[in-house]
Formats: sequence, structure tokens, C-alpha cells
Amino acid sequence: MPTALKLPPSEAEIAKRRREAAERALAEAEARRAEQAQENRAKEYNGPRGPEPTRYGDWERKGIASDF
Repeated sequence: MPTALKLPPSEAEIAKRRREAAERALAEAEARRAEQAQENRAKEYNGPRGPEPTRYGDWERKGIASDF
């Protein structure tokens, strides 16, 4: 029984698959952003102002900056 040769996908088929994959990825990213926006975070008291200092490797308190 002879087997049929499978031809590689055409450029149009490849472009279509890429477009569909990109649309899925964008939809998943949007869903993650929406989920993160809905999270209720507890208010922090006496914490640092501005961006999280531990994320940027710097901590400033009462005019003193220290790296850790």
C-alpha cells in the first residue's frame, strides 16, 4: 500500500498559522493583565514611596540609601 507524500505547508499557510498563534498569544496576555488588575492588594503602611525598592536593588529611608 503506497503512502502519500505530505508536502510542506505553503507560505500562505505558514503566515496564517503565525497570525492565529499571535492572536492567541495576545488574547492570553490580555487575560493575564485583566486578572492582575483585579487582584486586591492590601494597603501598605509606612512603606516606601514609589517603585518597589527591593525590585530595583535600592532602599532609601530618612535620606539614607543602602544597597542590599
